[in-house]
Amino acid sequence: MDIPRFFNITESAHRIHNPFTPDKFVTLGEALRLTPGVYVLDLGSGSGEMLCTWARDHGIVGTGIDMSPLFTAQAKQRAEELGVTHQVNFIHNDAAGYISDKKADVAACVGATWIGGGVAGTIQLLAKSLRTGGLILIGEPYWRQLPPTEDITKKCFANSISDFLILPELLASFGKLGYDVVEMVLANQDGWDRYEAAKWLTMRRWLEENPDDELADEIRSKLSTEPERHAAYTREYLGWGVFALMPRISLKKA
Repeated sequence: MDIPRFFNITESAHRIHNPFTPDKFVTLGEALRLTPGVYVLDLGSGSGEMLCTWARDHGIVGTGIDMSPLFTAQAKQRAEELGVTHQVNFIHNDAAGYISDKKADVAACVGATWIGGGVAGTIQLLAKSLRTGGLILIGEPYWRQLPPTEDITKKCFANSISDFLILPELLASFGKLGYDVVEMVLANQDGWDRYEAAKWLTMRRWLEENPDDELADEIRSKLSTEPERHAAYTREYLGWGVFALMPRISLKKA
C-alpha cells in the first residue's frame, strides 16, 4: 500500500504536502480555538506536520492515517523531534473508508478528498468519526479565476473546469450539504510557491543520485517544464484553503 512513487520522490523533502506554510497552520489552530486534550483525526495526514505542531502548541491528541510508508515514517520522526510521541499516533493505512473507534472533536481531511470520491463523500466519511458538536476540516482547491481554455485547465491538473468551484460557490456547496462554514484559512501564492518550487530542488538532487532509474526521464522532463507551468497556471488560477464545518441545526420556532 503506497501512493505513486513519483510523489514519494518529488515530495520526499516536504513537511507539508499542500500549499499551506507553517504560519497558516498556526493561524488555523488558533482560529479553531484548540485546547489541551482535543482529539483530532487526520485522514491523509502526510508527514504529520499539522498534528505534531498542534500537539506541541495546543496540547491536542490525535491520530493520522496515510497510505505512504515514507510519509508515515517522517510523521513519526517529526513527533519525536517535537517531543509529542505520547500525544499523536501515525498509522500506515488507506484513509479511504477509515472510521475511528474513538469519536473525534475535529475530523480532518486536508487536501486528500479523493479518499471519499470528492468533497461530499469525504465529508460523509469524516462525519462517521465525529462527536456531536465537533468540527470537520476540509482542505480543497478552488478557482481563483476561471481558466479560459481546456488547455489551461489541464495545466492546473484538472480534467475539466467543473473539477473545482470558485470560492463563493465552494462555500455555498457546503451549505447545500447541510453544513455551516464556521472558519476558513486560505493559502496564498507564496504557499503555492513553497509547495511546488520545493519539489524542484528535490528532483534535481534525486537525478544526480539516480541517473539510471526507470523514472529518471519523467523526473527530468518535469524539472524542465514545472517552473514555467507553475508560474503561468497554478500560481494564477488555483486557490486552496481549509474550511471548518459544523452540521446545521434546526432552530425551534415558538
